[in-house]
Amino acid sequence: MPADEIRGAVHGTAPVPLSVLDLVTVGAGSTATDALRTSVELARFTEGRGFHRYWVAEHHSMPGVASSSPAVILANLAAHTDRIRLGSGGVMLPNHAPLVIAEQFGTLEAMAPGRIDLGLGRAPGTDGATAAALRRSDTLNEGADDFPQQLAELTRFLDDDFPDGHPYARIHAIPGPVQGSTPGGVQSAHRPVVWLLGSSGFSAQLAGMLGLPFAFAHHFSAQNTIPALDLYRETFRPSEVLAEPYALIGVSALATDDEAEAGRQVRATALNMLRLRMGRPGLFPDPEDAARHEFSPMEEEFAASFTRNIVHGTADEVRAGLDDLQKRTGADELMLTSHAHRGELRLRSYELIADAYGLPAA
Repeated sequence: MPADEIRGAVHGTAPVPLSVLDLVTVGAGSTATDALRTSVELARFTEGRGFHRYWVAEHHSMPGVASSSPAVILANLAAHTDRIRLGSGGVMLPNHAPLVIAEQFGTLEAMAPGRIDLGLGRAPGTDGATAAALRRSDTLNEGADDFPQQLAELTRFLDDDFPDGHPYARIHAIPGPVQGSTPGGVQSAHRPVVWLLGSSGFSAQLAGMLGLPFAFAHHFSAQNTIPALDLYRETFRPSEVLAEPYALIGVSALATDDEAEAGRQVRATALNMLRLRMGRPGLFPDPEDAARHEFSPMEEEFAASFTRNIVHGTADEVRAGLDDLQKRTGADELMLTSHAHRGELRLRSYELIADAYGLPAA
């Protein structure tokens, strides 16, 4: 697999390639249709400015997050873009049969050859009850514990290489490699690039042992970032996919024209996360709602802790914060996720960051 299907190019004065993580945020007073249209605008804009990849994260039962079906969203984004890599950040594999994911992402690869990433996580991406509904099972830990076996099965389907005698040896993920070995068939030159995602050491170690690229969720597990990246690099074994480790980190970043506006938006982000942690997820709150909310001392402590890990402010402040974070972690790529009540503010954030780094003009 060519290294450039994983490694991106550095543009402007950015320290490493820049990418996008999209949760398809739905703000109060807007619809999922509005959010999905913003995602198309954002994908087209960031493609034009030289961002390397655009990932969509799987979440469920969260009114403010419209990314419950990554493959469907990615198909739409593929129809509106030409070059930017598209992928999942991630698909929560325990929620799905590996064959289904192999077929979904094989279809995406056929739609956008050489542009598809399959980022995989082992968390449910939701609460326990919703995970049970997704999996049709009450044994919620089973999926996470079986993740290495599920990953191996998925990889076999993607490569169409189950050994003779295996129960699935005669089953083929289509679109997939078997079409190239069928009389008259032509083998595709690409298959989706598999990434492992994580917020702790489990996936970091597994990605290292398998020689796969690794994505760490710094945006909600900042205290574990450096230990996880160190573990990934220490356990890394060269593979047909990678000769050397390659790790990106997800970073919550919001640039605004006015520093005070960044503070207002980040306060709303903290309230949104607080409601989620309390089991009351809703639409992304308006900053005015956040300003009116009376935070208890415990809630205030949570908000302060949460916002410390959001790189926010003016474009220059965000650029400095991202530069410092990359230097501290040694990340090979920064994947930025911007949260704001209105889609135009998210678009403006990426525009300001692109301008601050002198990325190519659209």
